[in-house]
Amino acid sequence: MLTYALRRTLISIPIIILATFLTFGIISISGDPLQEIRQLPNITQEQIDNVRESRGLDDPVTVQYLRWVENIAQGSFGEYMISPRAIWPDIQRVLGNTMQLVIAAEIIAFVLAVFLGVMSAKRQYSLFDYTTTTISFIGYSFPSFLFALFLQVAVVQIFVRTGVRIFPIGNLSSANPGTGLSFLIDRIWHLILPMASLAIFSVASYSRYMRASMLEVINSDYVRTARAKGLPERTITTRHAMRNALIPTLTVAALSFGTLLGGTIIIETVFGLDGMGRYFFQQLGRRDPYPLMAWLTIVAIVIVIFNLIADLLYGYLDPRIRYD
Repeated sequence: MLTYALRRTLISIPIIILATFLTFGIISISGDPLQEIRQLPNITQEQIDNVRESRGLDDPVTVQYLRWVENIAQGSFGEYMISPRAIWPDIQRVLGNTMQLVIAAEIIAFVLAVFLGVMSAKRQYSLFDYTTTTISFIGYSFPSFLFALFLQVAVVQIFVRTGVRIFPIGNLSSANPGTGLSFLIDRIWHLILPMASLAIFSVASYSRYMRASMLEVINSDYVRTARAKGLPERTITTRHAMRNALIPTLTVAALSFGTLLGGTIIIETVFGLDGMGRYFFQQLGRRDPYPLMAWLTIVAIVIVIFNLIADLLYGYLDPRIRYD
């Protein structure tokens, strides 16, 4: 297992390097990095030339790229174009907030989808199966931002009619969230609606894959052999059938993690959350290339890491994979 994990980790390194190269290349040719500075009032051409020289924008592209990679290695990700302020502290803050939201939504979606998929497969063509399938199709085709707006409207209407504030419709914390357990409860309370908005699509998607995979597995020879040996049905489902059926669903979940990060751009804007999505939207409006490159690089690294985790889980769930 250690050899398999080391091999998969080494494969991830050139992927990350390629991601940084593509990110820098695409952003570099997308426009003038000094466009925001040119729009400042009372700015002179001499000042613009000084910024260009201090940032090394006249250097060859390869030199600029190596300088930027050096900043990544040092953990600074460079500075903003207008203000000489490091980008990493802001990225670190918003990344932590977004990962809280996305990881929580992904865990809830995966657990719920596995349960629904297994139960639908075990009760194929039953009322539960038809109901789950119908709800999944609706959730799969329903835009997450529209679902988020519906949730906000519903909460507001309940508050107007009853005076009861069920969930907050914005921000990450209350004005005085407290510390310790009080802060944790307040943060969870604020993230319930955003998590539901992100998880609805994932539950619909993962449950369909889990159902299809489970139907294939429960009709396989080794499951019939386990039943012939007299093993309890719960043992057959959890230790034999579900373990192998998880592999395709796990693949989809790992590949969909980047989609969830992209979905936070709209969800965090709708709920006013200080996260990666809202940060990207703000920097895109300011047309500052360096925070955009930092954002894309961080997202690429996170996606590679979660795909690596999925590869390692493959080896755990199916020993045949790690011995290939």
